Amino acid sequence: MKKTILILSFLIFTSANAGMSDKDKSKALDCVGIYMANYFLPSGEKFEYGMKEKSISTVKVLKTFALEIGIAEKEWDAGVNKAVDKHYGSKYNQVKTEKCHSFVEALVPNGAERVKKVVQTLY
Repeated sequence: MKKTILILSFLIFTSANAGMSDKDKSKALDCVGIYMANYFLPSGEKFEYGMKEKSISTVKVLKTFALEIGIAEKEWDAGVNKAVDKHYGSKYNQVKTEKCHSFVEALVPNGAERVKKVVQTLY
């Protein structure tokens, strides 16, 4: 009986964290830093307003997904703070931003749709 409980516990734990490897988590957090830098671009920086909306919405989708798959909120938030410190104040980089969009859409189930849904709720 103990063996069965141990095996079930292991399966539940591994399936809860199966959605994001350490490499994916690191990339996701880096993207969050890029998205937050996009959102807080200084005035005079060239950008489309829709890019800011998509950036902040994607940050929210990534956090929701991280929590859904069992990453502790404190752990996620600590990673976000480091990523924001790394990227804050940097100029808009369309190539990096587009790579992050592609990454998130592949990582998060229905990622593109989830981001669109959040963008629509901003107002």
